[in-house]
Amino acid sequence: MAEQVSYYEDPKEIEKKIWELLTQAVTSRTSNFRTPVFICGNAENIDGRVVVLRKADQQNSFIQFHSDLRSAKIPKVKSNPNCAFLFYDKEEKIQVRIKSTCTIHQNDEITKEAWSKTQHISRKCYLVKDGPGTLSETPTSGLEKKYDSFDYTKEESENGYKNFCVVRCKIKSIEWLYLAAKGHRRGIFDLENSKKFTWLVP
Repeated sequence: MAEQVSYYEDPKEIEKKIWELLTQAVTSRTSNFRTPVFICGNAENIDGRVVVLRKADQQNSFIQFHSDLRSAKIPKVKSNPNCAFLFYDKEEKIQVRIKSTCTIHQNDEITKEAWSKTQHISRKCYLVKDGPGTLSETPTSGLEKKYDSFDYTKEESENGYKNFCVVRCKIKSIEWLYLAAKGHRRGIFDLENSKKFTWLVP
């Protein structure tokens, strides 16, 4: 029997499925959508890295992740807020590409809320003395010994807040690709044009 899923050729169901995957990824550590590739830069310097999806808001059409303010991607996003995400779920046979306009949030209500929900184990990422990507003469985590061994209190972890930021990305388009034995399907939602959906040749 030919392979086919219920949402295969129904734009409304496709949109529903995409947001289910994005929303689940925020809380599920096993979700393949939890760690997308984030792509930013300009014509001279395009760069990509894996980030952790921290929020997916369908109603307001944005997704977001956390970062160290000292990361090299932050000035790239500030100079060119047009960025992209690549998601892929092998089990679901779904690839999603999102184009967005990103905003850096630092020491505001958005970052305060996100920081309050950031676990003790995750806060250590923002306690490194020098920013991510800083040159080092030896192998290093960048952390003082007590932070490496988690020998610090939640109060001490607050020192990392000054390096913490939220990258919130307003979605401009979502391109969906489903890989099927009987024939792939591909389409794109234009969120800048009333979520208009257009079929594409895979």
